[in-house]
Amino acid sequence: MANFISLDRLLFTTRESTYPLAKNAAQIMDYGSFIKEVARWHHAFSLQSGHRFALYFNDSTTFAAALLGAWHAGKCVYLPSDILPATLQKLQESTDGFAGDVPTALSPISAANGSANNWQVLDLNAVMLVVYTSGSSGEPCAIPKKLSQLLSEVAALEACFGKQSAGATVLATVSHQHIYGLLFRILWPLSAGRVFDAERLVYPEDIAAALRDASPATTILVASPAHLKRLPEQLKWQTQSLRAVFSSGGPLPLEALPACRNLLGSAPFEIYGSSETGGIAWRQRQQDHQTAWRTLPGIAIRVENETLFLRSPHLSNNDWQASNDRVTLTPSGFELLGRSDRIIKIEEKRISLSAMEQALLATPLLDDVRLIVLPGQRLSLGLIASPSEAGWRLVDEQGKKALNQALRHALAESSEASALPRRFRYIWALPSNTQSKTTHAALLALFDPRRPEARLLERSKDAALLSIEVNASSPFFDGHFNTAPILPGVAQLEWALCLARELFELPAAFLRMEVLKFQQLIRPGSQIQLELKTLSKDTETMLTFKFLSTTGTHASGRIVLGNPA
Repeated sequence: MANFISLDRLLFTTRESTYPLAKNAAQIMDYGSFIKEVARWHHAFSLQSGHRFALYFNDSTTFAAALLGAWHAGKCVYLPSDILPATLQKLQESTDGFAGDVPTALSPISAANGSANNWQVLDLNAVMLVVYTSGSSGEPCAIPKKLSQLLSEVAALEACFGKQSAGATVLATVSHQHIYGLLFRILWPLSAGRVFDAERLVYPEDIAAALRDASPATTILVASPAHLKRLPEQLKWQTQSLRAVFSSGGPLPLEALPACRNLLGSAPFEIYGSSETGGIAWRQRQQDHQTAWRTLPGIAIRVENETLFLRSPHLSNNDWQASNDRVTLTPSGFELLGRSDRIIKIEEKRISLSAMEQALLATPLLDDVRLIVLPGQRLSLGLIASPSEAGWRLVDEQGKKALNQALRHALAESSEASALPRRFRYIWALPSNTQSKTTHAALLALFDPRRPEARLLERSKDAALLSIEVNASSPFFDGHFNTAPILPGVAQLEWALCLARELFELPAAFLRMEVLKFQQLIRPGSQIQLELKTLSKDTETMLTFKFLSTTGTHASGRIVLGNPA
């Protein structure tokens, strides 16, 4: 078993050079190779005059090497959750450069003399990292982190879960670009000498494949509720239990627990916290009634008017800080009552969005729901929901308006008429990013009139079939053409790519179009289907699309995507 080494001293009190650090497929990277890669990144960052650099990598070992190289070069690392054009534009305003899978990024450089670095102890009081909130209720906010905050959190995880995780290999469905993934997938394994997988398990089916190739008894899984509530049936053939399962990033539904216990061998260790506060508490619900949260080592809490206050070494100072969560104390810890920051005022009346969502979920019509405030001169609510079988059956039999009215009626007894949602979007699952977070921006994008209202009919890991009602009010029909409107080809391409990005994890950059054909016109009011298929080969991903109806194929083609060079 490896000794625990604090990250500020890792490089000059490192383990044996042959000690395994990470794996990528069948290949193992040892500490000696890793330190050499850190040195190359350190040299590259040392040649830069700027202090702030954004890192975005898909491969976790390359990311870890670049991160330590930047830190030892005295740089502060910014962690974006994606590399969409809008994200990169904002980062250009706040950083001095980029490293990783983005255009014009910094690359590692070998030192001219080839000599070993004289590593120094890192400054615990220096701000080494800037992470971002998920933006679940608005624009994401930047959160600076001192190295001491990160190291205290890693030490708390080892103190609390070190025995369960000792000697295990770390598999993860979450990205290291988020604080949860960074801690559990990179920083904690580096300190504890635990091998981590360089690739992220993007789809639930990937979990089954990874466990089939590994020994579950020597594996821990770092996951999100989005994956744990969709565990594939293939896992039932796994006869051994995982060493441990962790879940964070959002609440794990009670109905997901039986599958976790049966398919993975035990209930996950759920971690409660946020990007702002760091980890606060944990629980493991081996029985459904076990709902109390227990604080992590070093965390002190108190409750005032149901508001949770905490004092933590994971915060920037030692002052008491109020959270946005309502809690009640229990003999074994505390229970969460909901968030206090989801209270809004409509016509001078206080409205709890969380309470409204609970009332909607009490109906048999929805599997998931989220309410958001829509922009405009008048404050109004938008509803985004994933209907249940009963909900979709109501849509099929009586139309979307019937489901709208049923949901408004479910709220009528507890909510003022002025507070009832005015706009509705129904989707197969609430949108989530690589950290399995549902952001405010992603929810708001569903109300963009340019996005088609689509229903998912079939889906596999690399294919999907959707039904689309071509709304006559789509802005794509404006001026195209006034007397006989048709859906432009560019709109069809945008629809195919937009919906594919919601369903699959695709590379950011558009490379080219291939075999594009437009065979029949698509007119307002049409009912069409969209077939999507993806195929990854080398560094490129091909997205094949086909628009169909009862009259045959309307359009087809192939979009080639890849990461920027």
